[in-house]
Amino acid sequence: MVKKYADLYLDARRALLEKEGRFASNIARELVCAASGKSAEQMISDRELYASEEICELAESFVSRYLAGEPMPYILGQWDFYDMTLTVTPDVLIPRDDTMVVTELAVKKALFLQQDPRILDLCTGSGCIGLAIAKRVKDARVTLADISQAALRVARRNVQDQRLAARVKCIPLDVTKPAQEFLGTFHMIVANPPYITTREMAGLDPSVRDFEPTIALHGGEDGLDFYRAILENYSTVLCPGGWICFEFGKGQEKAVCSLLQDHGYKIIELREDTQEIIRAVLAQKREEA
Repeated sequence: MVKKYADLYLDARRALLEKEGRFASNIARELVCAASGKSAEQMISDRELYASEEICELAESFVSRYLAGEPMPYILGQWDFYDMTLTVTPDVLIPRDDTMVVTELAVKKALFLQQDPRILDLCTGSGCIGLAIAKRVKDARVTLADISQAALRVARRNVQDQRLAARVKCIPLDVTKPAQEFLGTFHMIVANPPYITTREMAGLDPSVRDFEPTIALHGGEDGLDFYRAILENYSTVLCPGGWICFEFGKGQEKAVCSLLQDHGYKIIELREDTQEIIRAVLAQKREEA
């Protein structure tokens, strides 16, 4: 059944009202705009025009998915991060403000690395961290790596959409296995690895637990499995005096810093997020004699 755009919006708003209250209008507008491919301004100017049956069905499905708890980025198929609009699917984590902390820490250091620095983004997911570095550090050569082929497909699309294919490549890597020689050496490693503990997994918000990929969330019994693996297997590809940036979960800073120090790194900086939770660390690899 076709509807005018005004009615399509009002029906969406009405359906969302109980759950979202005063935010229902904005969410309804965003969902209808996404379904129709129109901007908010275009939808207002076209409010008395009839939307096609396909658009009506798509808008209604978007509302139903939202009411079922599916995160908005997966419904829209994209999300903004660090001045980039990135493709996101349920195969990758949704880029969050928390990850801005490690991104900014890495960018700040990468700007002062030697010319044409090589940077490795492990557990890359959508590629958001590595792509942000490549956008800001114009001579950086960035490798995006993930064990998930589905995630790498998303990352490759984002590389193309950001027009960074000349300096950014995507490769499959399993951080739980030793680094292969073909990788060469890097001046910086950055990673937002899985860090949710086994106990915390059960208590995650349903919007995360039921929709985001478990492989990108679960970090083992204590949440530190992937930090141990990266430091054990990938320190070998970091040049002497090179840098590593990690994101981690609330309250994990002491354990992550201890692991870094045990593997010969010096802690340079810890960074808080907007909630004053320590979220990221910058460390330097010990110079070899």
